[in-house]
Amino acid sequence: MILIALGANLPGLDGSEPRATCEAAAQALRRIPGLMVSALSRWWLTAPVPPTPGAPWYVNGVARCEGDMPPPVLLSALQAIEDAAGRVRAYPNAPRTLDLDIVAMGDTVRAGPDPILPHPRAHLRRFVLQPLQEVAPGWRHPSLGRSVEELLRGLPEEAMRPL
Repeated sequence: MILIALGANLPGLDGSEPRATCEAAAQALRRIPGLMVSALSRWWLTAPVPPTPGAPWYVNGVARCEGDMPPPVLLSALQAIEDAAGRVRAYPNAPRTLDLDIVAMGDTVRAGPDPILPHPRAHLRRFVLQPLQEVAPGWRHPSLGRSVEELLRGLPEEAMRPL
């Protein structure tokens, strides 16, 4: 099982809303050779983390996929989708037109080179885990051995709501 987080909080290059950009990205995932999208969470409206004054709220979701490809190949494909959506990496946690993160690829644990797996901060982010639970209930973090439900119980509430 491959878990991919999708998010956006800036208009797309064509002026489209962040949700439309995320929906287009989910369709683009379906066109990656060797990757099959088996489930897509609801879209969630979430406050920026860390809080950034004046930054628009995000649209976030998680795709559950199946496939057998090397992590760097998947990362490259995701970055190409981000680039096509106008992603600019101005500074860490900057607002963005699209963000695609590999949360996990099965039980793979790797410290580098990129991508680091599982994602080094996903277990700390309700905006990732809440939609992840929708597509992969009972999922266990490969490094921590804790279920998504356990991880969620350990997190503070965040400003977020389903769309």
